[in-house]
Amino acid sequence: MTESAPAPLDAQASGGAPPRGTRAPVGEYAFAAVCAALGVYAIIGAGFIRVPPGSASVLGPRVFPYAVGVLLVAASVAVIVQVARGRRGVPDDGEDVDPDAPTDWLTVAKLVAFFLTQLVLIEWAGWPIGVAVLFAGAAWSLGAKRWWVAVLAGLGLGLVTQLVFGAWLGLSLPAGPLLDWIPIFHG
Repeated sequence: MTESAPAPLDAQASGGAPPRGTRAPVGEYAFAAVCAALGVYAIIGAGFIRVPPGSASVLGPRVFPYAVGVLLVAASVAVIVQVARGRRGVPDDGEDVDPDAPTDWLTVAKLVAFFLTQLVLIEWAGWPIGVAVLFAGAAWSLGAKRWWVAVLAGLGLGLVTQLVFGAWLGLSLPAGPLLDWIPIFHG
């Protein structure tokens, strides 16, 4: 018995198929460039976030944007290095998507309407109510069977984020008239 040489990495990743042609990996480089630009934007933008004087909190409002920006830039560099070495992404053949199906513009319009509604509701009704409406509306638009579960989940998500950002991070999200009287909801 003779042993054969191991298959190249691209052939192993694609299930034994031969590597793709010599087409330039423009899409991979464009993806990495956009991610790197977003990372640099997040890092620069984080520097402009105003930190209240005398803030004793270790986790200030700049920590998360800095972390996201650094991770985006690092991931972009890793993608560029791997693509330059010849390791490219393998296209997904197992997607359960019909490329010939038309776009459901009604669902898209509903989602856009709920996102725009949140812009108004954040100031008018407060963050938790705005998040609950957006979450429930998106779930309903995408075919949720039990709308009331989506409303409760959205309200819970809104209240938890209000507490985390307001009470623990010291950032102010509008509590709205229903929760304005509860001191813990103010940053």
